[in-house]
Amino acid sequence: MDKLFLVLTFFMGGIVLLSNYLVQFPIKFYGLDEILTYGAFSYPVAFLITDLANRKYGKLIAKKIVYFGFFWGVFLTLYFSTNFSDLISIRIAIGSGTAFITAQLIDVQVFDKLRKKKWFIAPLTSSLVGSTVDTFIFFSISFYGTVVNWLSLSLGDLTVKIFIALVMLVPFRILMSSIIDFSSFKKVIPN
Repeated sequence: MDKLFLVLTFFMGGIVLLSNYLVQFPIKFYGLDEILTYGAFSYPVAFLITDLANRKYGKLIAKKIVYFGFFWGVFLTLYFSTNFSDLISIRIAIGSGTAFITAQLIDVQVFDKLRKKKWFIAPLTSSLVGSTVDTFIFFSISFYGTVVNWLSLSLGDLTVKIFIALVMLVPFRILMSSIIDFSSFKKVIPN
């Protein structure tokens, strides 16, 4: 394992923990508390991490980062932000883990299938598909049958995640060019 692999794995776990904590807090400005949580702003970074790993190492190593990030993130979430006397908190942990592993593995597969297209096609498409899957799995497991209006929250979160997926193309391109030796990709990936 090299240093970048460890850094990406650490950040993946940190993003999962941060997002699981922030999703518990609706945004209480401008009447957004029924449609948006703070977790929508941090979670899309997980797709950036997965896509960078996939571009740098390929899908097998990207999956390892997803698995390490998953176990690291779930462990930290259970330890730091799960209140075991609160059913919603437990459901958030279960929903997060289920949604994360499913969406991230889908992201890895979609990215890998599109990796030879223009540089932005794979990260944008895989992030959009992964974010959609993640959002609906997470919110349905975490909040279905509760007083929380999970449908409107999921649509609000997904809207922000789509916007952030677009914005994440900028750091993806910058980081991609700084961590990847393009001399090995010139024949495979057209600019």
